[in-house]
Amino acid sequence: MSTHPIPQHRAYTWQDPRPTAEAIGQMSGLEVLQGIGKGTLPTPPALDTLAIDPVEVGPGRTVFELTPAGWHYNALGTVHGGVLATLADNAMGASVYSQLPAGTGYTTQGLNITFLRPVTVDTGRIRCEGTAVHVGRRSAYATATVTDPTGRLLAHATTTCLIFPADGRQPARTREQAAQGTSPTV
Repeated sequence: MSTHPIPQHRAYTWQDPRPTAEAIGQMSGLEVLQGIGKGTLPTPPALDTLAIDPVEVGPGRTVFELTPAGWHYNALGTVHGGVLATLADNAMGASVYSQLPAGTGYTTQGLNITFLRPVTVDTGRIRCEGTAVHVGRRSAYATATVTDPTGRLLAHATTTCLIFPADGRQPARTREQAAQGTSPTV
């Protein structure tokens, strides 16, 4: 074991995400995601930061991939669970977003992930498939699987997403909710 680790360096670039955010009002979620895939809209900077690649998008289904690198590691010498959770969160969220009309946004409300095997640089390129199970007016539910190049399951995740108007308005409260001082439920 070395007492003087060799410093590592990583540099990357990203694009201004504002054109993508502005497109949400005019394009459906599927159209936005297709624009990102074709390069006509900027990739979200979080994907560039972790080197997550969107590789497939269709109605209710997306695939993202990641090649594990040393800078993804935790102190134990495996890919940090937060990196895998971010990979799954992007795939699940995008699968939901691919079903939404123009002017509609979403955010992760809850995320659950179960890790089944450690991931290292020796694992090779990993694939995360997100599937929208249910997309309603105010909430959505999706799942994701993370697999290695041989198809072995590395992790499984589920999410609940809150759906809202992209202009930031909250769903209207009913008279009962207003009287009780509560917010709309999803």
